[in-house]
Parts: sequence; C-alpha cells; structure tokens
Amino acid sequence: MDIVLPELESEYDVWNYLVEIGGEVRGRGTKAGAYWRIGIDKPVDNNLSPGETLQAIIRISDKALATSGNYRKFYVENGIKYSHTIDPKTGYPAKNQLLSATIIADDCAMADGIATACMVMGKEAAVEFINRHPEFSAYFVFSDNSGKFSTWFSDNLKEYISETGEE
Repeated sequence: MDIVLPELESEYDVWNYLVEIGGEVRGRGTKAGAYWRIGIDKPVDNNLSPGETLQAIIRISDKALATSGNYRKFYVENGIKYSHTIDPKTGYPAKNQLLSATIIADDCAMADGIATACMVMGKEAAVEFINRHPEFSAYFVFSDNSGKFSTWFSDNLKEYISETGEE
C-alpha cells in the first residue's frame, strides 16, 4: 500500500510526511531534519492504548513499518489464549513464543504481510527468514523459556532502534 503516490508528492510539493492507518506506518523524508520516531508497544495482553507502554522506538525515513502481535486481538477459552492469527497449515490459531513482530520494508503491504507471516512462523523460523532477506528489518518480542519478555532485532536495525524508549 503506497499511501502517497510519487506524482502527488511532486504535484503538491509534499516531501516529508508520516502517515499511520490502522497500525501501518509510512514515513517519507524527515521531521525537521530528524528521522521519524515510531513507538513499538509492549506486547502486554489488553494493551489497548497505543503508545501507553513502549517496548522500543524505531527511527525510519523513506520506509514503511508494520507490527503484528497477539496481545490485542485474542480470546481466552478454558484458560487457554487463542491468537487471531491463523496458521494456514493447520487452520487453527498460531501458537508459538513470538508475541509481536515489527517489520520495516519499502511499502506497507509488504511490511504487514511479512509481519503476519513471522507471527505464524514463530521466532526461530522468523529469524531465519529475516536473516535470508536483508531487504527487511525486523524487531521481535517473544516469551523466553522462563516466560519473560525477550527481544531480537536484525543487524540492519541496530542504529535505528532504542529499546529503552530513550535516545
């Protein structure tokens, strides 16, 4: 999804913008010479207020960003949490330790599709996939074997991320 077509940018002289629609973000240029700063929410169940509790801040320019996760859209039945993301191999909700997948790509549709695919793949397969595809940057939050939050991000994201929320 290209939010603003290149011919409209030149026609209306709009070269710096940030557009967010339903969690997908497209940033072009900069904000007063600085990269656009995008907050990544902490994947805590029922975190319904975007930006209230941040896990990280990612800086982008001329890129799109999308996050998929299992912390806002899920249901619990008989004490078991079921994600809204369906594994196409089984037809059932995806079950793995990955809590959220943020992908940076050239366009929103690709970022969103890859983020959702990573949520289905699970952490290990998603890391392997991202390492084979350097055209994407990724930030994953997952539950480690002790149940604590852990993170992983691709090497090409290191200079653009702050996990503490401070820069």
